[in-house]
Amino acid sequence: MEDPRTLRPVILRLWKARRQEQLVSKRLLREDIAEQGGQDGAETLPDPLSEDEVLQLLRGVQKGSEDRKGSLSRLRWALQNKETQQKFVRLDGSIRMLIGLFTSSLADMQMEAARCLHELSHSSDPAVAEACLPVTSYLLTYLSGHSVEFTELCLYTLGNLVVESEAVRKQLLPQGIIPVLASCIQSPHEAVLEGLGYVLSQLLQAKEAPAEIVPLVLDSVLPQHILRLVCSGLKAGTGAAVEFAWCLHYIVCSHTANAALLSLGAFPALASLVLEMASEIPQDAPEGLELLVCPVLRCLSNLLVEESGCHLQVQDERLLIALFLILQSFLQQHPFMAQECLWLLNNLTADKPFFCSALLSLDLLPALLQLLPCSPMASVLVLTVLCNIAEKGPPYCQQLHQQQALPLLLPTLVLPDPQVVGQCLELLHLLFLHCPEAAADFLRQGGHQALKQHQSTPELQERVRALLDMLGQPLGATTAFSPCHPTLSAFS
Repeated sequence: MEDPRTLRPVILRLWKARRQEQLVSKRLLREDIAEQGGQDGAETLPDPLSEDEVLQLLRGVQKGSEDRKGSLSRLRWALQNKETQQKFVRLDGSIRMLIGLFTSSLADMQMEAARCLHELSHSSDPAVAEACLPVTSYLLTYLSGHSVEFTELCLYTLGNLVVESEAVRKQLLPQGIIPVLASCIQSPHEAVLEGLGYVLSQLLQAKEAPAEIVPLVLDSVLPQHILRLVCSGLKAGTGAAVEFAWCLHYIVCSHTANAALLSLGAFPALASLVLEMASEIPQDAPEGLELLVCPVLRCLSNLLVEESGCHLQVQDERLLIALFLILQSFLQQHPFMAQECLWLLNNLTADKPFFCSALLSLDLLPALLQLLPCSPMASVLVLTVLCNIAEKGPPYCQQLHQQQALPLLLPTLVLPDPQVVGQCLELLHLLFLHCPEAAADFLRQGGHQALKQHQSTPELQERVRALLDMLGQPLGATTAFSPCHPTLSAFS
């Protein structure tokens, strides 16, 4: 039996792209097809057919001859070509014919018709998607039965159609797509759940989702099941867990559902999942685990942004240890993980002295400082976390100084990136303000000259001048300075 945690290469590539931005994509299920003309797994698409050739295929399907299924299979192959798709949908009665076969009682013809519709749904031409509008109600109907393969095909066809056309989405919502998906989410089949997550993630990325789709999702049983499936991903199937983790991320980013999610226990559940994933990494991490970690960390980060109005109490130092274990395990092969972990670390330390104290007492500062050279964004986030700690006052600044943060800041101060240097200046201001010894050591280590390099940089001039004035004043004197960054939304 195939391991349910094994991910298909095409899906894996799409998930990797999605971690960088919200990605509406189309998926094509062709695993069952022996690609014609392909060598060594390479895909060869058919040449475009003339309108007469398309019409001839259509007549062959309509005749009801012995070769009817063969004609339908040849049509499916031909519909992999974009030009042929456009010619097909322009023919009068073509979609009506496919729907007739799709709703027939002949299982083999029904499956072939479903595959033809699936090929059409993959088109990038909105006119092709809108030509498929009449089939949407039947696709929804067939989600409640038939074989797993047929249900999966219907789901991915729906997912492809909803992303292409607002008209399709506006038709599907009154037809009850959300209640239908809610009824399917208790399916025991991993492939069905993965396809369902794909459809829902496509819907939740629509521009009208916050106002029109998220409220319908919240009024259904979907949120608690989504949370359950995400949190059981290590035991059941990583594929479905990844899909639903992105669904959860898009719901959180709508900024209309966080109170409801928090009331379901989303934060402690996701935090426990992070602990579980971190503990599994050294032993038997499933393929693509980093792709599940990514949206889960983003959900936690963005829930913390909304936390102030929800009275969320999070005090578990194991969460910090888990973040650094994830970093240690994934950073070399997946550098993007530094950014994902640091967003969450910033939001944990922004308003919570508990996590600032824990980071220092657990001796995690050296590991944090090692992330400074990873990338400009990582540098900014590391420095922001350090600002969060330093902002808590003299005891925290003294610990930062005692744990040798200053020597590692000097190389950062001479970098050419104004955003990185600007955040470094904010940190130095807090250190000098609350720990006079740090200012004295900074001067002894040549920091004065490093500061002067940025005197002519327009966006840094004022802060550089303030620090130079500060260093020239009696130790402990104060100077006005811009505040540190608050909690940040992670890829909303």
